[in-house]
Amino acid sequence: MEQSLISLERMRTFVRVAERGNLAAVARETGTGSSTVTRHLRELEEALGVSLLTRTTRRTALTDEGTRYYAHCVQILSLVEQASQEIRDTRQATAGTVRISCTGALGVLHVGRLIYEFQDRNPGIRVEFGLTDERIDLVREGVDIAIRLGPLTDCAMKLRSLGKSGRLLVASPEWLRRYGPVRRPEDLHNREGVRMSRVQGSERLVLQSAEGRNHVVPFHGRLVVDHGLAARDAFLAGRGYGPAHRWLVEDCLQDGRLVPVLPDYTLSSVPLSMLIAPERTNLTRVRLCVEFLTSGAREIPGIR
Repeated sequence: MEQSLISLERMRTFVRVAERGNLAAVARETGTGSSTVTRHLRELEEALGVSLLTRTTRRTALTDEGTRYYAHCVQILSLVEQASQEIRDTRQATAGTVRISCTGALGVLHVGRLIYEFQDRNPGIRVEFGLTDERIDLVREGVDIAIRLGPLTDCAMKLRSLGKSGRLLVASPEWLRRYGPVRRPEDLHNREGVRMSRVQGSERLVLQSAEGRNHVVPFHGRLVVDHGLAARDAFLAGRGYGPAHRWLVEDCLQDGRLVPVLPDYTLSSVPLSMLIAPERTNLTRVRLCVEFLTSGAREIPGIR
């Protein structure tokens, strides 16, 4: 193996190509020619003695060896960045990029505002803010912080609880006028709801009375959505009733566009958590962002 050909520059080129899947795109992003990108990959593969990528006219894909080597490269490059970060002065330590991933509706309605405030206080920090309800691999996607709803089992990441997200049943006043008042759980049996497609157990509702008794209600409807903002819009349009996180509908409840259904009954709350890539926790800018978002989450409606 020709060790001199294994450099951080070639590793960075390989990581970019693995993530973008296109040599020309990497050449444009880095301001180098396609021939330079191709040469870096060829020299790296020659030094290692294996093929890292399979290439077609349209796209590149990782080989099995490339997949393993990619994970190591990401860790090495992160450690190099961390080592450099730790020896900079205080001003420089609060500069650089923080990559944040967040559940879509929560990010649009609340977390985005927190990020704006964080940047106002830390003008040297650039934030890349991605919205997705999918569970992503933080290391593979190069994400520093992920904010997620629901139970998490990824023990490889550092996990911080942000609290529990309270939920309630809501509907529009128009929907209640059209179909009549709801005074007890049994009144919901023949009413159409707005369902979320990726929520486990969404075919039924478990409502708890003030006395602690559980009432299980079948939950059905012709409209099934895969995003919280779509559910909110459907409630406002009078398409049905359904469970909603309080942070999703608090403004609509305040101005009367939506109203609680069976307010004397409660739904189980959902954990809200922050995942942090372990190798990024010692970076000053990441640590500052983690603390700011943790504190700010307490101000989000319904988070306790």
